[in-house]
Amino acid sequence: MLHPDEAWQRIAQHCAPLPEVEVERRAAAGLVLASSLAATVDVPAADVSAMDGYALAGPVPPGEPRPVAKTIAAGDAPGYVLEPPAVARIMTGAPVPHGADRVIPVEMSRVEDHASVVFQAAAGPGDHIRRRGEVVQAGAPLLPAGALLTPGALALLATHGHAALPVHRPPSVAILTTGDEVVPAEAEPGPGQLRDSHTDFLAAAGAALGLRFHPLGIAPDREEPLALLIESGLCFDVLLLCGGVSKGEFDFVEGVLAEQGCTIHLDGVNIQPGSPLVFATHPGGLVFGLPGNPASVMVTFWLFVRPALRRLLGFKGDWWSDFLPGVLTHPLPGAGPRDRFIAAEIEIRDGVLRATPYPPKGSHDLAAYAHGTGLVRVRAGAGPAAAGAGCEVLLLPV
Repeated sequence: MLHPDEAWQRIAQHCAPLPEVEVERRAAAGLVLASSLAATVDVPAADVSAMDGYALAGPVPPGEPRPVAKTIAAGDAPGYVLEPPAVARIMTGAPVPHGADRVIPVEMSRVEDHASVVFQAAAGPGDHIRRRGEVVQAGAPLLPAGALLTPGALALLATHGHAALPVHRPPSVAILTTGDEVVPAEAEPGPGQLRDSHTDFLAAAGAALGLRFHPLGIAPDREEPLALLIESGLCFDVLLLCGGVSKGEFDFVEGVLAEQGCTIHLDGVNIQPGSPLVFATHPGGLVFGLPGNPASVMVTFWLFVRPALRRLLGFKGDWWSDFLPGVLTHPLPGAGPRDRFIAAEIEIRDGVLRATPYPPKGSHDLAAYAHGTGLVRVRAGAGPAAAGAGCEVLLLPV
């Protein structure tokens, strides 16, 4: 079995960002820019006031009244010419009149009557004026390729009129659960059967990435119907299979993938739970054969599938590069020859990330992993850890 680092390297080399497409700006949140974008206007577009106050030319002794010639509002066109000794009442964001070289805030003034004002403090040249292009000038770089389109980034692009944004095309992803014992979640299980939890988990985990996964149903443990459903799944950029990847008599997934022209790059990772992970490629995309137990599906998705999908979207990062140091609130058992990944409830208190682990009863223990908002890694060969000991934590998105 492969060390998880080697398993990730085999996966990552097939996860180049997908080609560029254009997406309407308001639909681009959470995606990654595929090409750099430049500023289309100067910001500010003119010299503007940083305060509500009065624009004037040169120094004015405190207590000396000055006539108010005009009121300039934000949105007024630039070009008004100020003729001293007059001053102009000006609002925040309004264009500074020609001839003015400073602004005195309204708090530092006293209105004598509707036509004159007395200043109670002086102002120096350039005070409270935002200069044209001081934030960014037209044509200058705005956001580079690879930038995450956060709400703030989209607001920035809106101010420059970028309506359609070049992003990496989101991958299409299909889900196929396998097993004669599995029935839809809405069905009443018969003797020996259980409801499908994988599809709901994967669909929700995909939504956290901004992706809509496409369920293909449940494949029986028979080669012919399994092959038909896998063939339909290979039309997607990524196919996620659940179950049928161990070494049992009815585990047909690897054989069917090989028959359909897929190249299998790994079929086992030295982790617990989730060791019987399969990764394959074909000319049209990627295939992940996830184990059949629910905890194994969750762990292998968080560790390997999610970072692979992020790579396709244009993000960087490796399978464990986003971990954070934490402190255990309860003791944690050690690990045998495999790295263990245990669900934990995560809380940040007093500036410390605290992890409360839920040691599972096995890879079938969905309840333990359902409580987790993070995964704690126990490295292979590590002994038990006491409460208060440090730990490695991967936060899980919600």
